[in-house]
Amino acid sequence: MSKIKNLPKRNNFLLKAIRGTLEHRATWMYLLLKEAEKKGIQWEDIGYPAIKACGNMHGRELLELGRTSSLKGLKKKLFTIPAQMVFDMKILESTDRKLSIDFGYCPLVGAWQKIGCTDEEIARLCDIAMEGDRGIAESYGGKLELGDTIANGFQKCQIRFVK
Repeated sequence: MSKIKNLPKRNNFLLKAIRGTLEHRATWMYLLLKEAEKKGIQWEDIGYPAIKACGNMHGRELLELGRTSSLKGLKKKLFTIPAQMVFDMKILESTDRKLSIDFGYCPLVGAWQKIGCTDEEIARLCDIAMEGDRGIAESYGGKLELGDTIANGFQKCQIRFVK
């Protein structure tokens, strides 16, 4: 029996559609890593650097768009109201040097649950996926502090960007 509880609070047609696109990408990630594993490559050996590169690229784009390295700017550009609704986010703190967010739902975890991943696989996939956020944090001159996660059986993901 899975210890992971991942149920969205809001669930209308539009949110389901947006979550579906994120689930599709999470499924790609899993299938790519499984194919690499068949070739003798560990998930972490290919997943971490690839996802980090994506996060760095995305971070640079966000910096250019927002024209600030303030974490308030990151909140404004990445953690928009629609994004907050998709992930059931709660913004706890937003300053130039700290951005604290709790996520109440994760569509990526939802995808991995749907395709039958074990709790252990989901925890690994989640940590690899978070490398994108680590890359974004790095682009902003900070780091990501990851607390509890849904993938590890907690009720929320505690995401903290810190400079």
